[in-house]
Amino acid sequence: MTNILTLKNDISSGKMDDVLQKLYVDVSWLPMERDRYIDALTKFAALFPEEQEVEIYSAAGRSEVCGNHTDHQHGKVVATSVNLDAIAIVAGREDGKIVLQSDAFPLETIDVTQVEKIDAEEGTTTALIKGVIQGFLDRGYQVGGFSAYATSNVLVGAGLSSSAAFEGLIGVILSGLYNENKVSSTEIAIISQFAENVYFGKPCGLMDQMACDTGDMITIDFEDPKDPVCRQIPTCFEEQKISLCIVDTKGSHADLTDDYAAIPKEMKGVAACFGKEVLREVPEEEFFASIADLREKVSDRAVLRAIHFYSEEKRVEEVIQALDQKNYEAFLSVIRRSGVSSFQYLQNIYSPKNPLVQNVSVALGLSEVFLGQDKGVCRVHGGGFAGTIQAFVKDAYVQDYKAYIEKTFGEGSCHILKVRAKGAVRVL
Repeated sequence: MTNILTLKNDISSGKMDDVLQKLYVDVSWLPMERDRYIDALTKFAALFPEEQEVEIYSAAGRSEVCGNHTDHQHGKVVATSVNLDAIAIVAGREDGKIVLQSDAFPLETIDVTQVEKIDAEEGTTTALIKGVIQGFLDRGYQVGGFSAYATSNVLVGAGLSSSAAFEGLIGVILSGLYNENKVSSTEIAIISQFAENVYFGKPCGLMDQMACDTGDMITIDFEDPKDPVCRQIPTCFEEQKISLCIVDTKGSHADLTDDYAAIPKEMKGVAACFGKEVLREVPEEEFFASIADLREKVSDRAVLRAIHFYSEEKRVEEVIQALDQKNYEAFLSVIRRSGVSSFQYLQNIYSPKNPLVQNVSVALGLSEVFLGQDKGVCRVHGGGFAGTIQAFVKDAYVQDYKAYIEKTFGEGSCHILKVRAKGAVRVL
């Protein structure tokens, strides 16, 4: 615990800059982050004037890198933490209550001894907090109360997993305050997924939580979805002078549920032709030898989406190898091919219900014109059909790319991010 006034002075004077730079990577972000932390400390002090000693916690946002729509087929993915995050100013409480103010949301007050699931709370912040508490209890960990002010700059609706960052934040706070900071990032991720699946009511996979909580690039193999194998891949994108850009194309996510659901349904339909549940269980050579017969049983689009799955599995391995060998030109080449496969075979770039509206296609087309063969690469980001694209852009061109793409999609639509080495952590 550190005194609030001391913290504010240390942050404003720059004494905390080394700590902040390890989280946010980009030196140009430091003034903004200093102000953000000081503002959070000020708001905490106003909410809880009796508390003078606090701790600070952070949980990162994330971006999928390769493995587009393979996790639901028990496939492999590569994802990364990014330097947008949720932070919380925290002080422990002895009354067993969590009292949390998160940005402009209503004040949450939760008794850690009363965390039974209530169906009417699904889809709420209350459900997420209670689910994380129950997940800790189920695993035999200690829980307790705390006062907190939380704030997040993880973009909502941009595929950067704002809810997973919040879950990780609650998890790392409970780990730090009541479990000597010994709950692993993998356990926090699994607990967070439980909270989102069971209490919040969203049937998400584990990729979002693992990427938010672990830090840096990670690879996850979902062959056994109950016990996925995760490995961190240390990277040096800063040394290579490469930035990650997320472009919000301002496409509407309304009425896309059926489009998202059709992808796993069609892939599983192909697997069912072989008596299997998911494509991971069907040997690739058996699939390709059976395409003529498959076209009599399932749609051509389902066959194409299965082709994407098998080729994307290989590209994930290529990405891992390229990063392990620090071969970033090879990495960029694989990401380019992954994007092409999503467009041609997975076909999650625009909704077939409204083919005249193609925000993502336009963003990819413009990006390819600008980036050419040597400035960077682009691909659809996340689930697809609307929303965002991802571009890895060499730093020498990143500001020009931002200006170029924002001429079409508006000022502030291009977010220049960095790969963050830390996931969910106690900052101090």
